[in-house]
Amino acid sequence: MTQAVEEFHPLSAFLRPWLSAGTPEISRLNAIARECGLVTGNGAALRFVAPPAGAEGYEERAFLTGEIATRPDNRHDLFNALIWLAFPLTKATLNRRHVAALREARAHASTARGPLRDALTQFDECGVVVAGSCPELWSALCAHRWREVFVARREELLCTTRFLVFGHASHDALAAPFVGLCGKALFVEVDDAWLQLPDGAALAALDARLAVLFDTCSFSPRDWQPLPLLGIPGATADNVRADYYDDRRQFRPARTMRSGSSPGNR
Repeated sequence: MTQAVEEFHPLSAFLRPWLSAGTPEISRLNAIARECGLVTGNGAALRFVAPPAGAEGYEERAFLTGEIATRPDNRHDLFNALIWLAFPLTKATLNRRHVAALREARAHASTARGPLRDALTQFDECGVVVAGSCPELWSALCAHRWREVFVARREELLCTTRFLVFGHASHDALAAPFVGLCGKALFVEVDDAWLQLPDGAALAALDARLAVLFDTCSFSPRDWQPLPLLGIPGATADNVRADYYDDRRQFRPARTMRSGSSPGNR
């Protein structure tokens, strides 16, 4: 895998520890996976491989064999691999839930993907974890009170909340960000002790929390809160200006969401 990620977007910066020696080849990614004992949803040892010709789809092959299809010279697949390294427990849980839902559908002779698989795919591709100690700020984001959160309460947000982009497609898009780039956000309430952890320990603790959440909760696409990624403090130099949040192409009025829609509130 030779395609370099030369300029990391600030929202992708937490992935840098896996690129300290440059963009890794598949052999290096596999060495890290072996060293860390990473597995897929069925407990199979994880291996990044060139996309094989075979009957199984991505999720089933990963579940049965541990093989993660990874195209050489492909930034999208590189970010998928990096998210496997950063969130191994969560990615394995998503893989397990995908395959369980697929097999249940087959048992009922259904070809429909269903809301659970759609939700898992959306989060896998575009998910954002909003880890914060102030649920009130999350509620304001869900209500699309953008200026309240990102302008009036910006300092409080910076002290109480961390935004971690989970979706590998979003990381790919952030390499060339565009107006209106939006993620699918999930809130996870944390305490002040978590906010003070070193980056590596905080990421591992969050991975464990997310794995439990995705293992025990049911989801539909309506469970995700749309979040304009370029509104996150630090995502662009322009958003230090209050009038940045007046752009309705990105910061749209609230839509109606069902009560208790975010699984992070469960």
